[in-house]
Amino acid sequence: MKKYRYILMDLDGTIIDPMIGITKSVAYALAHLGIKVDDLKTLCPFIGPPLKDSFEEFYHLTPEQTALALEKYRERFAKKGIFECYVYEGMAEFLERADKEGRILILATSKPAVFAEQILEHFNLRSRFAFVGGSGLDGSRSTKAEVIRHVLNENKVRNLSDVVMIGDRKHDIIGAKETGIDSIGILYGYGDYPELMSAGADYIIPDIAGLSKALQL
Repeated sequence: MKKYRYILMDLDGTIIDPMIGITKSVAYALAHLGIKVDDLKTLCPFIGPPLKDSFEEFYHLTPEQTALALEKYRERFAKKGIFECYVYEGMAEFLERADKEGRILILATSKPAVFAEQILEHFNLRSRFAFVGGSGLDGSRSTKAEVIRHVLNENKVRNLSDVVMIGDRKHDIIGAKETGIDSIGILYGYGDYPELMSAGADYIIPDIAGLSKALQL
């Protein structure tokens, strides 16, 4: 693997495990639509993809119901769910090594950028990132490809061969392919090998130690 100068990273399922905060907030939103969730683990597929898409795909909500679900999700998430998560073991050290090696770390998440900033600050990781890119609360940049284009444009990145996207779900890989950059799928998050392989990941790596080795950190 080449020594990429720009390392774009997903947040949920890649840097942090957000399972409790996301699933509890999804369950809270669904309860307002009269939908009861008995097992939070059944909501893990919500981790990673854009929330709007997940509500529509998994519960077949109408546009009006989806709008209400998003409103209620953010109502709980902004108050409680945002910090119901933890940084994966070894991730802080990985980011430190990448930063000290002169790699340019950029966050590219489907989560609203305002929440992503707060999470990184909370865990003292914000200083490792040159830029934080995410979706907008107004629905803008709703796909991973749009987020990636946004961060590339904002950072004036022209040589796409210098860039790699790291993420745990197919949306990260598809977004990378749509924008012409390489991708690394990781297996310690919420995606699995078949998902990442079928999406077209250039590399698939099982753990953070393997990620460091592959990126020559």
